Amino acid sequence: MSNQTNSNINTSSGNISSVMSVGDWLITLLIFCIPLVNLIMMLVWAFGGNSNPNRANFCKAYLILGVIGIILCFALMAVFGSILASSTPV
Repeated sequence: MSNQTNSNINTSSGNISSVMSVGDWLITLLIFCIPLVNLIMMLVWAFGGNSNPNRANFCKAYLILGVIGIILCFALMAVFGSILASSTPV
C-alpha cells in the first residue's frame, strides 16, 4: 500500500493546481486581518482568473457570508428600530 499523497488537484476546467500549504493558508488568514486590504484581496482572489481554486472558493464563500451578515444586520436594525419607534410616546 502506498502512502503517497497527491499534491495536485484537478479543477473543473481540466487544469491541475497545487494544493495550498498551511503556510499559504496562514498568509491568507493574516491578510484577512488587515482592514480594507482584506476586502480588496478577497475580491482579487475570488474573481481573479489565476488564483488557486481552493483560495478562490474560500473567498467566494467568505464574501457570500459577509453579504448575508450585512443583510441580517439591516433587517434586525429595521425590526428593532420600528419596535423602538412604536414604543416611544409622542
